[in-house]
Amino acid sequence: MSCVFVTGTDTEVGKTFVSCALLERLAQGGVATLAMKPVAAGAVQTKAGLRNEDAVQLQSAMSVPSVPYEAVNPVCFEAPIAPHIAAATQQQVLTVSHLASAAQQLQRSYPHDLFLVEGAGGWLVPLNQQESLADLALALNAKVVLVVGMKLGCLNHALLTYAELQRQAVEVVGWVANQVSETPMQHAEENLAWLQRHLPVPLLANLPYLATASNQAASTSAVDYFPDSQTLMSLLQGKGVLSPA
Repeated sequence: MSCVFVTGTDTEVGKTFVSCALLERLAQGGVATLAMKPVAAGAVQTKAGLRNEDAVQLQSAMSVPSVPYEAVNPVCFEAPIAPHIAAATQQQVLTVSHLASAAQQLQRSYPHDLFLVEGAGGWLVPLNQQESLADLALALNAKVVLVVGMKLGCLNHALLTYAELQRQAVEVVGWVANQVSETPMQHAEENLAWLQRHLPVPLLANLPYLATASNQAASTSAVDYFPDSQTLMSLLQGKGVLSPA
């Protein structure tokens, strides 16, 4: 079984959009996928309790059925603020050990081929005064997919994030270029080419801006931009090689 952690160069770069597209593409090839959003800040109160939209989408996109929401998103805060601040306002303390335990329990409970964990914000988003979500990815021995929001500043953000991943000896199995606004960034092709030269891992997909009625529909539209399910699974395991287009 493989564990893949999806992180981004920033918040609002499309991590959930990409995560759902990955899950749906793998499901097309019969891969049993399980997904988790360990901590989410930004939720609405429903009859069933707090619900974060990103976690709901992951729950729907994974191929393993009937996984309770609370297992997919064990820590959920209503306010859309940094997780460690949201926790402090609730007199709570987030820890890697607690989140890792929840992740391991989820993995033990449902047979699967790939476990996808979506982070919150960027790679170094803090959980408390000493730990970050990066520490959780390390505790899970996860491989990483980096989502780059293609906007002004993306070159710096991408290279800084990749440098930190390298410093921590994390295996990055691929990256995704995601157009985050309807109006493409200036010189988008040149920026993409520069990143391809300087991020020495496979470009899993170059996604255009996909405006649809729902985020779930958008991720379904994005599926065809990724390699076929078998190739994608090999890449996410760190085994595959992506042939030139």
